[in-house]
Amino acid sequence: MTFPWLKGHGTENDFVLLPDHDGTVHGDLDPAFVAALCARRTGIGADGVLRVVRSAALDVPEAAASAGEWFMDYRNADGSVSEMCGNGVRVFARHLLDAGLVPAGEPVVVGTRDGDKVVTVDGDQLSVDMGAYEVRGTSKVEVDGRVWEAQDVRTGNPHAVTFVDTLDDAGTLLQAPAYDTATYPDGVNVEFVQRVADRHVAMRVHERGSGETRSCGTGACAVGIATALLDGAPDGATYRVDVPGGTLNITVEPTRVVLAGPARIVATGEMEWIA
Repeated sequence: MTFPWLKGHGTENDFVLLPDHDGTVHGDLDPAFVAALCARRTGIGADGVLRVVRSAALDVPEAAASAGEWFMDYRNADGSVSEMCGNGVRVFARHLLDAGLVPAGEPVVVGTRDGDKVVTVDGDQLSVDMGAYEVRGTSKVEVDGRVWEAQDVRTGNPHAVTFVDTLDDAGTLLQAPAYDTATYPDGVNVEFVQRVADRHVAMRVHERGSGETRSCGTGACAVGIATALLDGAPDGATYRVDVPGGTLNITVEPTRVVLAGPARIVATGEMEWIA
């Protein structure tokens, strides 16, 4: 099988994009194929795969309900399906614009398993209206025998946000932190957060299905929300969130959260897949 591909990243959270406009090339996206593409030493290497497919060509309820022409069929690095990816949707929109698949100068509507996301462009910054979020209770996370309280925040994906004295407290993150499986039966992204200054934090994240990544858009949103909650910040507060791969800006409002940051396509090619 020969197919085109692209490589892109948002604050070094990197993805393989698979143009499959009519859904005829990659079928149901076999998890083993996705995992092989994402493998750092034996594949292209990425934190996940974004299939670029028309909403009308994908047989999932969210695609049928989407008002957008294009749907981001997102898979984690292990091949599992994920609801959303904040960095990924910006990279996805960047590709649609670069390829002339959507009108330039207009907001880009992208269908996802967490509903439609609207992306706007201002220079090198792409802003995503991530929509509604949910703040639930607290649970515990554990690394190397140390336990912290974590805020449960849902931003399309489930997140456990914990505040630490230093990001080194997260350890190597080679393994997933221990968490409450009753609270997160489908797994969870765990964010470790260090205060830097007023409305300025730094974070590391272990993403379910991918391990530690250089950035996580929905995770940065969850961190902004959890920090604003602790601060009692006014509506519309914007937080700078430093991730290992760069900087994201999160604006927290009562009914929605907005994610802003860069996104780039860095390579394109054609590949013959040899199983």
